[in-house]
Amino acid sequence: MKRRSPTLEGFRTIFRRPSFGLAEIAWRWSFSAAASLLLVFSFFEYLDTLPVSKGDLLLLRTRQPALISRAVLHIFRGSAFRVIETAVVLALSLGVAWVVIASVGRAATLKALLAHFREGDVSSSDHKEKKNWRLRSLFALNFFRLGAALAASVGCLAAVLLGGAASRPSDPAPGSAFLIFLTVIMLAWLAWSTLNWFLSLAAIFVVADGHDTFGAITAAVDLCQTRPGSVFAAGTWFGLAHITAFVVASSAVAFPLGFAAVLPGSIVLGGVLLVTLLYFAIADFLYMGRLAAYVAILEMPDSPVALPTPRPAPAQHPAFPIPANESGIDQAELILSDVPSGN
Repeated sequence: MKRRSPTLEGFRTIFRRPSFGLAEIAWRWSFSAAASLLLVFSFFEYLDTLPVSKGDLLLLRTRQPALISRAVLHIFRGSAFRVIETAVVLALSLGVAWVVIASVGRAATLKALLAHFREGDVSSSDHKEKKNWRLRSLFALNFFRLGAALAASVGCLAAVLLGGAASRPSDPAPGSAFLIFLTVIMLAWLAWSTLNWFLSLAAIFVVADGHDTFGAITAAVDLCQTRPGSVFAAGTWFGLAHITAFVVASSAVAFPLGFAAVLPGSIVLGGVLLVTLLYFAIADFLYMGRLAAYVAILEMPDSPVALPTPRPAPAQHPAFPIPANESGIDQAELILSDVPSGN
């Protein structure tokens, strides 16, 4: 029997069991909504701390750009330390909250995926037994993912600084600055995406096989070495589906924007927001499908395709068999070498 395709199993899972995608959306969007509310609340609290004098209000009411900019600079003068302090506190609190919520959410989705495959006829017999695992291993993996994202942010800041150092006011070189900026940004993004992908894949081995943090990372590397074709196929097909969804969403956003001169701004903004939310929902579904494909790779037995054995060809019998004693050669007849010579 031909072995099933893990990529098709991933697509089949998100179509037949949309609850997996909805569960992914639930914990991701809940955290995003809470983080957005916290940022908005912090922004308005920061605005309340800014001193606004009567002179600043007078300059703001003049509607003159030069006077308004002067008033804004005076209002925000000396508040840089409060901005940095607020940003650090928000980053630490949101980072810790993300590690906890992402670990709990990923544990729930992976347990559901493993139960889905192990209750069916997809998993092999040696994967169907339950193994103990620890949530702190997922905490560590997500903490490493958070550190990788922070390192990528530092890399982006370094790209800006290096680009600025390459182009000075005395010797401007905008082309070189942009090239350095783009190169460093691409290298930082490539390093972050690779490390983040391996850490995300390692979470499967924590829940499925009960590995610890570094054991799960090692198992993820081993899976890429033993099953490179299946892993590459799943990532490629779901990546192409994600790119297609992004292109379609980008084209759909232009539709409400085209009526910006006719329709009210609230309706146009609502259309853009609706298309954006639909794109994010599709992206989360595709992420769960790719995760299901990786789980299917782990759960499926790695056995070659069984080909049918060819049947032996039937023996060909002549229509008129010749008996052995009626052959064309007389065994008693002397051949030339058996005749005695006259000498």
